[in-house]
Amino acid sequence: MEHTRIKDLLKSEEFDKEVIVKGWVRTFRNNQFIAINDGSSVNNIQAVVDFEHTEEALLKRITTGAAVRVKGQLVESLGKGQRVEIKVNELTILGDSDPEKYPLQPKKHSLEFLREIAHLRFRTGTFNAIFKIRNALAFAVHKFFNERDFIYMHTPIVTGSDAEGAGEMFQVTTLDLNNPPRTESGEIDFKEDFFGKPTNLTVSGQLEGELAAMALGNIYTFGPTFRAENSNTTRHLAEFWMIEPEMAFYELDDNMDLAEDLLKYVIKYALDTCPEEIELLNNRLLEEEKSKPQNERSEMGLIEKLNFVIENDFERVTYTEAIEILKRSKPNQKKQFKYLIDEWGADLQSEHERYLVEKHYKKPVILTDYPREIKSFYMKQNEPDAQGRHTVRAMDILFPGIGEMVGGSQREENLDKLLTRMAEVGIPEKEMDWFLDTRRFGSAPHAGFGVGFERLVLFVTGMTNIRDVIPFPRTPKNAEF
Repeated sequence: MEHTRIKDLLKSEEFDKEVIVKGWVRTFRNNQFIAINDGSSVNNIQAVVDFEHTEEALLKRITTGAAVRVKGQLVESLGKGQRVEIKVNELTILGDSDPEKYPLQPKKHSLEFLREIAHLRFRTGTFNAIFKIRNALAFAVHKFFNERDFIYMHTPIVTGSDAEGAGEMFQVTTLDLNNPPRTESGEIDFKEDFFGKPTNLTVSGQLEGELAAMALGNIYTFGPTFRAENSNTTRHLAEFWMIEPEMAFYELDDNMDLAEDLLKYVIKYALDTCPEEIELLNNRLLEEEKSKPQNERSEMGLIEKLNFVIENDFERVTYTEAIEILKRSKPNQKKQFKYLIDEWGADLQSEHERYLVEKHYKKPVILTDYPREIKSFYMKQNEPDAQGRHTVRAMDILFPGIGEMVGGSQREENLDKLLTRMAEVGIPEKEMDWFLDTRRFGSAPHAGFGVGFERLVLFVTGMTNIRDVIPFPRTPKNAEF
């Protein structure tokens, strides 16, 4: 390898040593100072050209976005803003960039504009930092489970089942959509399709994960999931990644302990391994906050917020307790909530979740024991309470600024209860026969949860739009690049 990474050179003490750098020009000032970035660091290295002894034609080609090779001496910098720089002896242009056409000029670009050119936004400092942190978090997830002897399971992306029962799924087909084969009764004949039956892109690897956990003990999945929900918000994607562990012989408390440990572990890993990237995003956030009115500003900076999660025990609260707190809360009494809480059984919205975390407890919260009616069919049912209300052993972890970060539950291992619940919500027993076998043969208590990976990256980077933490966002009416 004939060149050195800029990340290593910026830390180097070996002055007057000859070095070679390859990277892209971020800026070129005074016909003399080139800021070069090779992606290894959020910071650039300055290369100083002797313009009096460099051909005019070559100087003209040093433009923002151009790829260059620079050979020269690493020296201590006399200028402000950098500790080291390169005194250039030899400069080669590896790839030109026409300044009239290159959309990333050396100025501040809006995130909306950068989304339109998502294929080039990796070249900015902000997105360099975001995707380094995303990488660190993904690695930390695997590291966490590997250290605890979990088995990484690849669950199918194409599936015949709807794990959530919500019906918002993308269909997978090879049929001719202009002229699909039909049965005698006029319906589309899926027997002619590739898989011989209707299939979809998965919304979750959980159900298949349960099959593996009931033989291998502790497993996790980490893969892409898809939801055809027509939501054009800053929190929704049609294609996103989920971390879904499933553990045999775990009950609700074990499940909560593992989820809390996982979140603290991966956030600490990002803080430890990406300090420069998090610092850059922290400063970006501070700048952004200055333009907001005082009452809309965050109480904590990014680094403070991340440490706040690591250092606090998560508060564990039942849904029933949370409803009472919300009913009595000032925003509810003064009708400031968009969705007012008036009775037990209401589905909590993001504003309620954030109130509990940010205003009431001032720490992350794990909400448990939700009403059966608002949760999925596979969750373990509790005995009815004194008022005869039915709850399930669900748990959601709520974070500041985000709301729900994790959703999980102890699973219903009792076959009869599961069958009754499936009939109530209209899930055909025949379609789920394979899943029910885990309850027929050697059923055992087990639990699991799901973490939306992009939500986690959103939290750790301090970004506010989920489209900015996945390389190529897939949203309604948008599947570019």
